[in-house]
Amino acid sequence: MSENGPEGESFEETLRAIAEELGRKLESSIDNFDSDKIAESFGVDPTLARDWVDNTSSWLRGFADNLGAEVSRRVSEPREPSEPREPRRPVSDAELFGGAVSHPLDLPTEEQALALAALDSGRWTVEPGSDTLTAKGDGPGPSDALGIVRELRVRDWIGPDGELTQVGHHALSRWLSATNRR
Repeated sequence: MSENGPEGESFEETLRAIAEELGRKLESSIDNFDSDKIAESFGVDPTLARDWVDNTSSWLRGFADNLGAEVSRRVSEPREPSEPREPRRPVSDAELFGGAVSHPLDLPTEEQALALAALDSGRWTVEPGSDTLTAKGDGPGPSDALGIVRELRVRDWIGPDGELTQVGHHALSRWLSATNRR
């Protein structure tokens, strides 16, 4: 599928160029985005809004950086025209979102939501200077104390002190809303 276009570029090069242009447009849009003005109109702390925009923009940049290479790789996979097409098999989430990174607006898993609720209520705490969850008083403790803290931190759901951030409170609310709809 490397047929050359009118200017001699291959299809794959054209796809990469389109993806690069999309990346530049995205970069320009992010640079011109006024998070302070939006935050003020919604009554949100401008610093938190700026942090959210920075996290979201780095996630989008990471996605856009890999888009051109991924699309051209998939399109350029060799296939003989005489070969019959294989029936499409279901694509797993791991294959579909393999290049995706954690995002603050992800919907928490049941385990993450349990940890957020336990941290919010004070039943669990993050030990100072570590990434370890501990249970206070009665009740079950965390099953993966180290991994869950890491998952919550990369999504900015908990701060360095183990307290839920505003984004963490919203994540827990989203999970509760989604659970209530079931």
